[in-house]
Amino acid sequence: MTMINVENIKKTFATDDVETVALNGINLEVKKGEFLAIMGPSGCGKTTLLNILGLLDNPSEGRYYLNGKEVSTLKEKELTSLRRGTIGFVFQSFNLIDELNVQENVELPLTYIGVKKEERRQRVSAMLKKLNIGHRAMHYPHQLSGGQQQRVAIARAVICNPDLILADEPTGNLDSQHGKEVLDLLQQLHEEGTTIIMVTHNQRDALYADRILNMFDGQIIATDNMI
Repeated sequence: MTMINVENIKKTFATDDVETVALNGINLEVKKGEFLAIMGPSGCGKTTLLNILGLLDNPSEGRYYLNGKEVSTLKEKELTSLRRGTIGFVFQSFNLIDELNVQENVELPLTYIGVKKEERRQRVSAMLKKLNIGHRAMHYPHQLSGGQQQRVAIARAVICNPDLILADEPTGNLDSQHGKEVLDLLQQLHEEGTTIIMVTHNQRDALYADRILNMFDGQIIATDNMI
């Protein structure tokens, strides 16, 4: 079953002096439950594509269908609602809120969608235990290692049971051991049926995926099936 279908997506960024083509005719299909890695040099359009797939940005041209619904023309309020129920984000920089402890950081998405306090606490406790970070629930981000912070970020990304996780260089700020722990977590979520799209520059990380897309100058230049 197809989750994502992108047809001839283009994205340009214009200033007074110059127009930059970030994506130039992207066609892509991602099946439900697939683990896709996107690779390519800096500036090739990887993150721009991920932002469009995550409904954080709109294409300049083309069509984007998510679960059969065209989303490339939706208004911001509709996009925000769709993101909250469908998509989880994992970033290289973790993006945790320094003033909130681990419990509160992970709980935040559930607060946004109106889950009651008792259920929020139960779900967060179970998720932190699953990711072996439960003993750090009352700690703050600055009290955690990089690997622990990224595990908290993943917990926050998946606490609402999203169908799709988008990960932008999720091991970029981690050493090899902590990076492997994060990738093993993503692999576990994939095996449980979550669709994962990961941008990475690391060939080792990409080997976790079912399929690798290689990008250059805003285009997909090669696709490698890993299974």
